[in-house]
Order: sequence, then structure tokens, then C-alpha cells
Amino acid sequence: MKKTKSIARVALPASRKSAPKNAKPAGKVPSDERLQVTVRLRRKPGARTPRVEGKPLTRDEFRDAYGANPTDIEKVEEFANEHGLDVVQTSIAQRAVKLSGTAKAMQAAFGVQFKAYRIAKTKRTFRGRIGTISVPKGLANIVEGVFGLDNRPQAKPHFYICPKTRDLKPRADAAKPMTPPQVAKLYNFPSNLDGRGQCIAIIELGGGFRAKDLTAYFKSLGIKKPKVTAVSIGGAHNEPDGPTKDANGEVMLDIEVAGAVAPGAKIAVYFAPNTDEGFLNALNAAIHDNVRNPSVVSISWGAAEAGWTDQAKRDFDSTCSDGATMGITVTVAAGDHGAPDTEDPGENRANVDFPASSPNVLACGGTRLIGDQTGITSETVWNNRDGWATGGTQTVRPASSFAWMAPTKLSVAPALWRRYGRAWLQCSIQDAPNPSASSRRNYMPSLPRQVPCAT
Repeated sequence: MKKTKSIARVALPASRKSAPKNAKPAGKVPSDERLQVTVRLRRKPGARTPRVEGKPLTRDEFRDAYGANPTDIEKVEEFANEHGLDVVQTSIAQRAVKLSGTAKAMQAAFGVQFKAYRIAKTKRTFRGRIGTISVPKGLANIVEGVFGLDNRPQAKPHFYICPKTRDLKPRADAAKPMTPPQVAKLYNFPSNLDGRGQCIAIIELGGGFRAKDLTAYFKSLGIKKPKVTAVSIGGAHNEPDGPTKDANGEVMLDIEVAGAVAPGAKIAVYFAPNTDEGFLNALNAAIHDNVRNPSVVSISWGAAEAGWTDQAKRDFDSTCSDGATMGITVTVAAGDHGAPDTEDPGENRANVDFPASSPNVLACGGTRLIGDQTGITSETVWNNRDGWATGGTQTVRPASSFAWMAPTKLSVAPALWRRYGRAWLQCSIQDAPNPSASSRRNYMPSLPRQVPCAT
């Protein structure tokens, strides 16, 4: 019998994953289970890291200057063929090759072992892996990351609904909830601008919206409902009655606040699976979408920085850098669980939330805003019994030049980040009358002046 030639393999250190928390082993993953992965490639030889210089590049200009090398894509296709994997899609601009195959073939191709896990709280079962991914030595300098082998839940929506209380009643002199247009007025948002000619991309990893609810909401404000398009990524859809309907509040709130302040803008909602691959693919789809051409990307999902692999953080940072080169602003919610950035009472570390901690995004934290006809009378960081803005100690990368970090003890107080810019500020508002939008914080677009946002 002819011996098969052994091929040297190289581990990808940035791909290391730990055992999932709050989940228990639930048996084996069927060897014939089919899955899809995304392989991210390096930029073409000679292409430096994208930088914001002068006039933003068009998406075609960016692809030609910073995309993947077609020769590298061919090498990954050859690798896939050798391991019985199908090539689903390739993208030079996104530097991506999507592959499909059985669990058995994927384990052999990427040197991993799968186990099934179950989350006790939600009863959700997922496919997990522990340790690093490996690839043939010839691909080690080409492949920057492999996503989708492990499909554990990656992020949580950053919205908070106040619990109903029977005994408490509002005082006559209590502060009243504000509508997005009222908040915009307090920030001196230009009344002659409505976002016309622009597209706002919103990333959602669950939930959905109903057109009739949006129509009713905008009618209550006397505003024409903006054009809203649902974009499917990785098989996810707009499913307000689906298994992730608990996230409907986030989806509706994101659309309603953006549309109320910028009713002339088109809104594209990119629905993706709640996995690291789904999150990254949705972001890439929005950044490189040359059909809808969004100029702003809004993200209200995230997780403690420690819960992400290094390859995922690096890939997210890189994609946001791509967006900046094309004049696209990426705004990200900072979180709702204070310094620990988790509901786990045993956590004693101050964690920043990712992707809000990325140096290439505008991180936005909740505030308690009070104003009257004369303007803003008070604005403080959101921090009360109903929730609190997230902040913490960044462990992976230094703070950006435009961020300020207050001195803090690692496990006691959250670091306060103040980020400035012409983008979106998350405000502590209660967006009645639509019950689906009864969160205490969300977005307020395009400030006409630089306003500090503490998280």
C-alpha cells in the first residue's frame, strides 16, 4: 500500500478558544453534519494597512488596492479540494473564501475536534471546539483567520427594558420620556438635514421587525416611515416571531431612532447568526456593500473582550479600518452591565465590551439626559438600578488617540472612556409610545458639534 505523504501543519495561535462558559457537554457532533466556514486571507502583497488619507476611496478602488491576492484564493481552493470541501463563495474585497463540508472533513482540514454543548438557560445546543486551528504550512502566511467551526453564541444585544413595578407610580414632577426628535433638538441637530441620499446599515444578530409596527410608530411622530430593507447573511432572516424574538426590542429600537432622526436615509438591516462568523460576515457585507452603499454602520451587540478570540478581534478591527478608508463610520454600543460587563455576580474584573473597545469604531455609552425648552440641563453617565453603562480595563490594545481613560482599579471601578466625533451618541431615552421600543438607551445620530460621550 502506498503511504500518504505527511504534510507539515502550522497552528494559528490567534484562533485559540477556551471551553465555553455556562454550557455543558452534550455528546458528539455527527460526522455527517454539514457546516460552512469563512477563511479570511491576507491583503495582496505590497498592500499596506489601510489609512484615512484625503478623499475616501470608492469600494472598487479599495478592492483593487487592499483586497486579497487571487493567487492566494486559488491556493485555498486547492486546499479545499484536497479535503473534500466545497467552495461556496469568494470575495477579493472581503478577502474571504467560504467553504462548506461535513464535520468530519472540517476536523481533518483544520486540525480540530468538535464537541456538542448545551446552554442550560436557553436549552440551545451548539458545536464547539477547544484549542487552536491548524493549516498546512503553505497556507500559514496566507490565512489570517478561520471562522464558523465553532458556532457558540458570540454576543448579546445592548438594550435594557425596565421591569414593571406595581407599587411605584411616577411623580407629577418626574422627568418625562423623550422622543428621538426631541433628543436631536437638544443636541442642536441641524433641522434642515434628514439623511437624504445616505444609507444607514444596522447589524442584528437576532430578532426582527414588523412593517405595521414601524408604520404605527412613525405615524405617532408625524414622520414618514423610511425605507427599510432586511438583508439576509448566513441564512439568518428578519424573524420577529422566531426563536430569537427576545431581541425584537433591540431591532425595533435601532430602526425607530435612526429613522426618526434621519427619515430621509434608507435603512438596511443585516440579519446574521449570533456567532463570531455571523457577526464578522454581517459587518463585512455592510462595509463592502456596493449596492446599498451604507455610509454609517450601527451595532448594538457585543460581549466582554475576553470572550473573543484574537483572530476575531483582529478581523473586526481590520474590517472597521477598511470602512474608515471608504468614509464609513462604525458606531458601537458600549454595553449595559457596568464594569464587569456581565450578569455573572461572580465576575470581579473590569471588562470592556468588544467591539466597542476596537480603536477603529466610535464607542457610545448610555447617558441620563434631562432637558427643557432652553436646552440640556443635565447629562450624566447612565448608572442606576435599571442598568449601567459598561466600561473597563482594555487588555488587548492601547486606547486610541481620541480616547481618555480615567485611573481605575482593575476590579473595582470602570474606566471612563470619552470618545468624540461626528457620529452617533447613545442616549438614555425611553422611546414610547411603541412598547417594542421601551428601552432606556439607544442612538442619536450625527452630532453637529463634538460632544463627550462617557461609557
